[in-house]
Amino acid sequence: MSVSPSSPSAEADTPIRTERDWRPQGGQFRSLRAAVAGNVLEWFDWTLYAIFSTYIAAHFFDKADGSSALLSTLAVFAVGFLARPLGGLVFGRLADARGRKTVLVVTITIMSVASLMIALVPGYEQIGVWSSVLLLVARLAQGLAHGGESGVSYTYVSEIAPPRHRGLWSSSVFFAVTLGVMLATALGAVSTAAFGEDGMASYGWRAAFVLGAVLGLLVLWLRKTAEETSHFTEGEAEPDAVRPRLSKGQAFRTGLLVVLLACGHNCAYYVWATFAPSFAISSRGMDAQSAFVASLLAQAVALVMLIGWGALSDRVGRRPMIIAMGVAAIVLYYPLSLLISDAPWTLFVAQTVGMGVWAMGAAMYPAFISELFPTHTRAAGVAFATSVSVALFGGTAPYLMTWFDQSGIGWGFWIWVGVLSSLAILGGTLVRETKGIDLGAVTSPFRERGPARTEQEGATR
Repeated sequence: MSVSPSSPSAEADTPIRTERDWRPQGGQFRSLRAAVAGNVLEWFDWTLYAIFSTYIAAHFFDKADGSSALLSTLAVFAVGFLARPLGGLVFGRLADARGRKTVLVVTITIMSVASLMIALVPGYEQIGVWSSVLLLVARLAQGLAHGGESGVSYTYVSEIAPPRHRGLWSSSVFFAVTLGVMLATALGAVSTAAFGEDGMASYGWRAAFVLGAVLGLLVLWLRKTAEETSHFTEGEAEPDAVRPRLSKGQAFRTGLLVVLLACGHNCAYYVWATFAPSFAISSRGMDAQSAFVASLLAQAVALVMLIGWGALSDRVGRRPMIIAMGVAAIVLYYPLSLLISDAPWTLFVAQTVGMGVWAMGAAMYPAFISELFPTHTRAAGVAFATSVSVALFGGTAPYLMTWFDQSGIGWGFWIWVGVLSSLAILGGTLVRETKGIDLGAVTSPFRERGPARTEQEGATR
């Protein structure tokens, strides 16, 4: 297969589209189901830690100082974020060497074992500081697996998707992410009502982590019966001499481009999807139960918007979507934050619109960044660059929002969000259009390099 890009032209940003395209078979749908189920469980397990942080603090740390125990619990949560880039690099490279399916089986196994470990480790009163150490080990394992799972699943879904509908199929990733967070939040509410405060402190929180581990067995079976992507298997069969390659400099610049494209919606996700209800409760005096109900309803609306935005990106392209997301974020996010009061409807409206803007970039994001890397380095590039962006701009967002608000300069945080959104716009102006390209013949992602081949063109050469 020839790998040279077409010569530059005035149409350099827009690859030729053809209506002829392969259609997904049963194997592709089964593989998509396995990927989506794993993403749901991954984020279900990841979110349980935050939801039950109060009970975890009392179990794994010294109860004599409750504030210190909670801060230590949150510090361990942060360590999981710091481990994600390393996990993205390690598991991304493994996926490029041994296959995407192999890594997805390994990462879901690690996540499930770590969840079971959190549920079963004796408390601080039984084994002292070793309880805290074992919690840290489990959370590090989850962070490593999370970093690999996220990036490799982006690659996997993009490679099994029909080229003309890659954006639509990639929306399933953040659909699953949002669904996993919603299920964990709902489980927290149901468990609290069913077990009561004493029951939750004793065994209720453990039951949630055991459930996550048990569900992991189902996902493990689904993934073991899934297919490897044809792009990986065909790429492995190609001689090294004909594989598209990026130099170290090109790979570094492509990684920076991914960070530019991702930083805005990474920050927005943790603001609107995870922290908005806590902000409404702590800073606006909203009733906690009403805030969480409003948040769950907003996330349900976001599920529909993710599918719509993903499908639209297959029609209008990736570049217009990422630029529109950046512009909308700059214009809307600060006014939306001012809208939130102690009335639950204000949170629902603000979070729905905020997540709608986030979804413009997130829905197509797995496809978009997978279209920027050659096959033999795609999983590592996607996983590492994404994990770095999440750690720098996603995990820090709730802390910065709280710090600015408590300092009396809440508007300062939204300036920061505006800067990140501007970087997304900048990335959109630098990247070439990638919808429908041949994933087996990706070279440079930058506009000046000429048009990318479509999947159909790649198949006929």
